[in-house]
Amino acid sequence: MRTHFIWLVAWKELLSTWRDKRTLQSTILTPTIMIPFFIIGLPLLLGSLVGGQQLNKQKVGVIGLERIPAALKSALEADKTQNGTVISRGVTLENYTGDPKKAVQDGTLEAVLELPAAFPVVAGGVPVSIGVYAKLSSLRGQTGATSKVQEAIRAYSDSLVRARLEQSGLSAQTLIPIQALPIDASTREEQRSGQLAFIIPLFIIQFILAGGMPTAIDSTAGEKERGTLEVLLVSPVARLEVVLGKFLAVTLFALLTALFSMVGLLLSSFLAGIILPRVLGSGREGSSALTQAFGGNLTLNGSSFAALLLLAFSVALAVSILMLALCVFARSYKEAQGYLTPLLLVISLTAVLLQFSDFLQKGAGFYLVPVLGAELAILDVVKGKLEWGNIGLCVLSNLVAAGLFLMWSLNSFRRESVIFRN
Repeated sequence: MRTHFIWLVAWKELLSTWRDKRTLQSTILTPTIMIPFFIIGLPLLLGSLVGGQQLNKQKVGVIGLERIPAALKSALEADKTQNGTVISRGVTLENYTGDPKKAVQDGTLEAVLELPAAFPVVAGGVPVSIGVYAKLSSLRGQTGATSKVQEAIRAYSDSLVRARLEQSGLSAQTLIPIQALPIDASTREEQRSGQLAFIIPLFIIQFILAGGMPTAIDSTAGEKERGTLEVLLVSPVARLEVVLGKFLAVTLFALLTALFSMVGLLLSSFLAGIILPRVLGSGREGSSALTQAFGGNLTLNGSSFAALLLLAFSVALAVSILMLALCVFARSYKEAQGYLTPLLLVISLTAVLLQFSDFLQKGAGFYLVPVLGAELAILDVVKGKLEWGNIGLCVLSNLVAAGLFLMWSLNSFRRESVIFRN
């Protein structure tokens, strides 16, 4: 095996791919910009949208507005303040006599209340129900008019109960002799990563695939279409040298994307320390609470960054040679894209399912699964669980998988039926 020829083949593929300006975008710019946007920008955006619903006045129709008690009407229309700042505005009530479902469906009203014929003004009688027509499947509806209406009705009902208890000489605490006090036992890193932490492994793996895919396709199916692969194979270069050269080129682009994905994570960690304290201290309580719940406050130290980099590099090795092995079977560029699409879907699906990883009893077996184990390990690192034993298992499994895929790819390049399928 001659290293000089391997580098010649790799250099040819690197130049061919680098001439495409889209490579610069997918390899460097996209991971560097998109990762900070999704880690910081997405939680901020969600927090702003959801919190904004609390600061907007929604129109709510009331069937039987003349029967609504003054206390309930006041609770629905009143603004809520904290430390002199409005954190939730009330709703605007309108008398409505039409079809409540149609009004909500066409957006005329955010919600419609259907009051009972006999409305209780004291507790202790026959319980009644207030119909609340709203789009319960809509996040906008749930965080806007629906939550405000339900909270106001619940507060009014509680006030009736308190009044009845006071008449009987009892305290409101009589109904709550024991209550649970939730105490968050999550680590600081788990709290800061939030509910969207599973996005980080997803983006790292996706960018690695996006970085190596153009070279993998162009160096196999692309060369078949151009008729240059046969010229390369009849040259005084061994098949193993050809495979290793192409593998080296694909892996370098995948590793480069992995590196800039890590740069994006570092940039996210840096920006989180600057942007989030200002946003969380802005006084918009609804937006701040949602931003903290979704995450976006990622912090990385030297050990966690090194672990993420090691995991990303091992994944890049495994998926690069796998893409090369798959693409060599393709007759054309489009066919190669069709071969890689199921791979992208499977890897994306496993990364999305990481949001349910808390339900798994994660043993060593999970971390020995190539790529999937690395996704789990990346999520662990993001949440502050730096377990080098599991990371070592992931790296080992990816290296073994890369070796097996390399043998498969070499065998394919030696078969004339595969090389000359077109």
